[in-house]
Amino acid sequence: SSGINAEYGALRRPYFKSNMAKIKAKELRGKKKEDLLKQLNELKQELSNLRVAKVTGGAASKLSKIRVVRKAIARVLTVINQTQKENLRKFYKGKKYKPKDLRHKKTRAMRKALTPYERSLKSAKQMRKDRLYPMRKYAVKE
Repeated sequence: SSGINAEYGALRRPYFKSNMAKIKAKELRGKKKEDLLKQLNELKQELSNLRVAKVTGGAASKLSKIRVVRKAIARVLTVINQTQKENLRKFYKGKKYKPKDLRHKKTRAMRKALTPYERSLKSAKQMRKDRLYPMRKYAVKE
C-alpha cells in the first residue's frame, strides 16, 4: 500500500514543484503587446501539447505542468487587458464623454443626483417670492 501512496503523493499539487519557472506579471508589464501576444500563442501551443500528452498517458510532471501553463496564460491575458484599459483611460482623460466602463461607478443614486449647479437653480415663482418677501431683519437689544 505504500507504493500507491507514494504515487498519489507525486500527483498531488501542493507537494509537487514544477521545473518550469513561473511567469511574473511584473516582468510582463515592461514588454510590448506583440511580444505578449507571441508569448500567449506559445503558451497556448504548449497547453495543447500537454493536453495531448494527458490523453495519451503522459508523465506526472507533464500533468502537473498543465495548471502552471494555464495560470501563465491567465497572467499574460491580465497584463494585456490592464495595459489596454490604462491606455484607454489616458486617451479619454479630459474628454467630455467616456465609455461607461471607464466612468466612476459610485452608486446609482449618486450618479442620478443633481449637480451643484442644478441644485442652485430657482424657479420663476421662487425668485418672485424671494423678491416680494425678503428675510426680515430684527434689531436685537443687548
